[in-house]
Amino acid sequence: MSERPSSSSASNPVALITGGSRGIGRAIGLAMARQGFDVCFSFVSNEKAAQESALQIQKTGRRAMAIKADVASQSQVKAMFQTLKAAWGRLDAVVNNAGIVGEPRSLMDASQDHLAQVFQTNVLGCFFVAGEAARLMSTQQGGKGGTIVNMSSIAARHGGMVNEAHYAASKGAVDSLTLAMAKELAPHGIRVNAVRPGLIQTEIHEIHGGQELLDRIGPAVPLGRVGGPEEVADLVAYLLGPKSSYVHGALIDVSGGR
Repeated sequence: MSERPSSSSASNPVALITGGSRGIGRAIGLAMARQGFDVCFSFVSNEKAAQESALQIQKTGRRAMAIKADVASQSQVKAMFQTLKAAWGRLDAVVNNAGIVGEPRSLMDASQDHLAQVFQTNVLGCFFVAGEAARLMSTQQGGKGGTIVNMSSIAARHGGMVNEAHYAASKGAVDSLTLAMAKELAPHGIRVNAVRPGLIQTEIHEIHGGQELLDRIGPAVPLGRVGGPEEVADLVAYLLGPKSSYVHGALIDVSGGR
């Protein structure tokens, strides 16, 4: 699905956001559009939400394209990049935002299938997307360089919620991957950073208590409240833009001090 306002130019920079139909992903798409980017984003199942996100981006005067793709599948990731390249012919910024928490389970109850589902999406998906992005943006392969932001979590630092070691560990892997990517991709003209949100008002918390959890834990955050998706998105947009040209290999918390 693609929305192309006539006021938009094919020379606009292009951002790709995985998991961009709701929550933080949608907020990032809008922030990037306001920063002058045309926005392509992936979604897995909620086509209505994807259409709403595309329309909101279109209203800013920028092109929007939603592609159904599961980042846990390498073949679907490859197909997504092929579609983007064929349609718009360029890529300047990527946000590895797609991720899942996974059903809360103790270490004693963790199963191979449960762990595989979480790590396939949160970690392998990051590998798949970053690899395809590097092919398009690498200055050593004819590209013009670019920027990548990986969405981690402060769970990588403090271990996360009870019975969610699988999620915390997957985000710890994202942190390590970010540092490795920064070293490997710098010679290709690609900057890489990670953003680590804390308690943010999104649907991802439904799996472990939803609004009740946020209301209970929010006041314990040093700033005394839960954060909003836009507060994460604004930082991501900064990291993807030219004003952060010397920020590379950074893991930046957006957590209210938690």
